Amino acid sequence: MHPFALSRASSTATAVAAHAQDPALAFIAGGTDLLGLIKDRAALPEHLLDINGLPDMAGVQALPDGRLRLGALARMSDVAVHVEVRRIPVLAEALLSSASSQLRNMATIGGNVLQRTRCPYFRDGDGLICNKRRPGSGCAARYGLNRGHAIFGWSEACVATHASDLAVALSALDANVIVRGREDERSISFGAFHRLLDGSPERDSVLDRGDLVVAIEVPMREEGRTSHYLKLRDRQSYEFALVSVAAAVATHGRRIRSARLALGGVAHKPWRLSAAERALSGASLDDTGQLKAAIAVSFTDARPLEHNRFKVELAQRVTLRALQTAGERP
Repeated sequence: MHPFALSRASSTATAVAAHAQDPALAFIAGGTDLLGLIKDRAALPEHLLDINGLPDMAGVQALPDGRLRLGALARMSDVAVHVEVRRIPVLAEALLSSASSQLRNMATIGGNVLQRTRCPYFRDGDGLICNKRRPGSGCAARYGLNRGHAIFGWSEACVATHASDLAVALSALDANVIVRGREDERSISFGAFHRLLDGSPERDSVLDRGDLVVAIEVPMREEGRTSHYLKLRDRQSYEFALVSVAAAVATHGRRIRSARLALGGVAHKPWRLSAAERALSGASLDDTGQLKAAIAVSFTDARPLEHNRFKVELAQRVTLRALQTAGERP
């Protein structure tokens, strides 16, 4: 195990300042992702700063304007069963689809959305090339075993996919990430929070040194109340998604007024199906052919790799199933 020092943060301000000043320091809360990376020697911080004691970051709060505020230190298992969260099925279902019950008891909301975008080549400690682990070394997955890798938004530098289930639901709901920085607190739209590949595949989010996620705010959208999260994986529990989808829909009778769709397991970040959302407006939930055609609009730019061409068809089928399930909810 890589040796490191451990200390506890006394306040949000001191935590932010320490992180800004020390590039070898990492925040730790539940540790369910970070400690695994340390064991794999994929992350080697010299100093861990325990932020579990920071105030006002562990609760779930319904705000006066209808937004739902999820504290970054709230445990996933607690959030999943919270009465306000259960009003948004896609959120609760995404949380309960994540990892195992033991890990959900420790893992935090902030840590979940910040987990590294990675693949087995990144976790391998035998010297395989990986631009995320050793920038500039190359991507072993690009022409290797890439069954579980991206079909959207990838580059020659990296074809890994983001692992979070919760992030897919938050993307579909247009959530915002509340970040405390060195100068002030700011809100970042969830769609802009995770990065696509632009020459720095080792960076997964737009956060800089001295940035601390303090909460996630979810607007109380009408679509969220009739929503569903569906995850397909190789085994039933404790497995990342081959493909997952968050579907939220508002209807008038049996016709779709508006839909919100995001995919997991297909890109370096949660992938919104914006073109399909527009094409679904006015479609009948009873017209499977029309729904399939509208969903397919978002797959014209899919670029499957050698071993994951099945994901293109699978993702469309999963999206259709999730959309119809959401549409049947009262």
